Amino acid sequence: MQVARVIEVLESIAPLECAAEWDNVGLLIGSTKWRANSIMLTIDLTEAVLHEAIEAGSRMIVSYHPPIFEPLTALTAAVPKQRIALEAVRAKIAVYSPHTALDAAPGGINDWIASGLGHGDVRPLHVYESLPETEQCKIVTFCPADAVDRLRNALATVGAGRIGRYELCSFEIKGTGTFFGGEGARPRVGRTGALQHVDEIRLEMVCPQASLALAVTTLRQFHPYEEPPIEIYQLLPRPRRDTGQGRRVVLDRKVPLRALIERIKQRLGVDQLQVAAAHGGPRRYGTIGLCAGAGGSLLEAAVKQGCQLFLTGEMRHHDVLAAQADGCTVILAGHTNTERGYLKVLRKRLRATLPDATVIISKKDVNPLRAM
Repeated sequence: MQVARVIEVLESIAPLECAAEWDNVGLLIGSTKWRANSIMLTIDLTEAVLHEAIEAGSRMIVSYHPPIFEPLTALTAAVPKQRIALEAVRAKIAVYSPHTALDAAPGGINDWIASGLGHGDVRPLHVYESLPETEQCKIVTFCPADAVDRLRNALATVGAGRIGRYELCSFEIKGTGTFFGGEGARPRVGRTGALQHVDEIRLEMVCPQASLALAVTTLRQFHPYEEPPIEIYQLLPRPRRDTGQGRRVVLDRKVPLRALIERIKQRLGVDQLQVAAAHGGPRRYGTIGLCAGAGGSLLEAAVKQGCQLFLTGEMRHHDVLAAQADGCTVILAGHTNTERGYLKVLRKRLRATLPDATVIISKKDVNPLRAM
């Protein structure tokens, strides 16, 4: 099995377009043609984890956090991150990172955390919006019925009319057009000097932004009119209710803070949490915001959406104080504590789709922080 096949499965679980714009996700080291029959999962790719993968015979590492985030200006053995990249290439171990794509995707890390809080309605705090490249614009023209097929086929050759796996997609509406040809005009139908009424078809096709200029040129070339009518519309991204950063959970039944804390501990497999109770907070909590890792950037959205409690891994001290002042309790579980438990879920999902692959979780990947 090649790396390309593993990537195909990973991106069906966590499409890369769901990742935050600032993130660095996807295949970071290696080739899609390398073999990947043995896969190791980790939160952080440290040198200890890499050596563990080499000893275990793993051919691919799925590292939740991208080991290459900022651009590398050199590749030497003097810097740990550079050594990791060099040794991974030397051992022909591919490295892939899903990071925030796995946070945002349905069934990803944030949904896994949310499912441990109790039954209720779950939706993203920040909804993911997307628009396929082939559907960024819509180009519209009006023409005689006998010109429709010619125009549709011509526009399709430059990328218009592609929706998913379908091509030559268009929409036609019959109607009546009017024009008044002035001196020097050469209308294909009718005459100049008087208002003309013509039976026409409105033809609409989606079009990529990159192909728009060529589509306009093509339309002018194949349109029978001296002055082809052309309309262009920019299409808006489409929001997805189940995809996006963070989660807002509205529980079917409100629960006391102590009960919620115990549920979070059980879900994350931790013994301790840091809790900053809101000033004058409720006795029972029903609306909860959460984000795996460092979710402070979503705190404002959580408060605006009525969250009484915000759960994340880590947050700045002053953000915690601001949340308290806004009446929102904060629970901090530790950055990687909110992420590491999901590796078992990911292993199960990969094994179900890649039955011939060996999928293991790193034992050397541990939380670097210890309470003493």
